[in-house]
Amino acid sequence: MIEIYRIESVASEEAGGGVLRRIMVRADSLDKAKERARKVFSLARRPQSRDPEIESVRVLNGAGYEVFSISTRD
Repeated sequence: MIEIYRIESVASEEAGGGVLRRIMVRADSLDKAKERARKVFSLARRPQSRDPEIESVRVLNGAGYEVFSISTRD
């Protein structure tokens, strides 16, 4: 069953916190949404990225509950 997941890039507290970017992903499993979130996180943490202040990326399901997150502290 296909579900819509929301992937949010969250800024660090030093950069003001809050959601910097939000994308919607249609996937048939949570694992595929997690894989996409890991890719978003790795691309955002690259030195040449325009958003180097990203501290974490989180995945929310269709009901708005956080089902996965990855941060610089992991």
